[in-house]
Amino acid sequence: MTGPAISVANLSFRYGGLKVIDDLSLQIEAGTSYGLLGPNGAGKTTLIRLMAGLLKPSAGKVLCLGRPPSPADAARRGYMPQLPALYSELSVRQNIDFFARIYGLKDARERSARVDEVVRLVDLWDKRKTQIMKLSGGMKQRVSLGCAIVHKPSLIFLDEPTVGLDPELRVHFWEYFEGLTRQGAALVISSHTFDDAAHCRKLAFMRLGKIVGEGTPSDLRAAAGGRDCSLEDAFLYFIRRGEAKKDVG
Repeated sequence: MTGPAISVANLSFRYGGLKVIDDLSLQIEAGTSYGLLGPNGAGKTTLIRLMAGLLKPSAGKVLCLGRPPSPADAARRGYMPQLPALYSELSVRQNIDFFARIYGLKDARERSARVDEVVRLVDLWDKRKTQIMKLSGGMKQRVSLGCAIVHKPSLIFLDEPTVGLDPELRVHFWEYFEGLTRQGAALVISSHTFDDAAHCRKLAFMRLGKIVGEGTPSDLRAAAGGRDCSLEDAFLYFIRRGEAKKDVG
């Protein structure tokens, strides 16, 4: 496939009379980790659901891997929701194996090897036979990530993927995410933490359903004041600039 992994043009979405996504456009290239950074209510989760095909736009267009997203394309992408959607009575390994089957991993031997690899990746090998209901919130988060990546999709949506993880495991996950992008996968990652944002190759600062700033972390810091400027400072700069433009308009 040629062209961007994701193309969004003049996208809007309403819940009743509330406009959650407001005439938003962006492009995400293959082999890129693209971060959506903003506070709760900025529209990050809604935008991910629109790009994943779980919601239909009120206006505008989304193309994922060259065509509008639909449930039929699930085998070509992975989706990790903000709140884990797991089967509580099944074990860690059974959950990941179930999603592997759903995503089309048919060869039993290859599937078993891949599931074991993912269980080790999320550092739950010792808990592989434990039911989900007996796990902590952070462990459930890890299982949810394993389910999203078990089939090695070329497009992955991760909604707050590192919530509840200890710092060492967070670093391990970001190393893995970097490996996925080197293999050509596109990752869309929502977060409200600047630590996660710093790992992304490209960022979109979001507020009230709009992108108020976009670029690499270094470009955004430079635009806001130079190399000594933090991402938090850059975010506040772009928020204030957007508010100033709105007042002038």
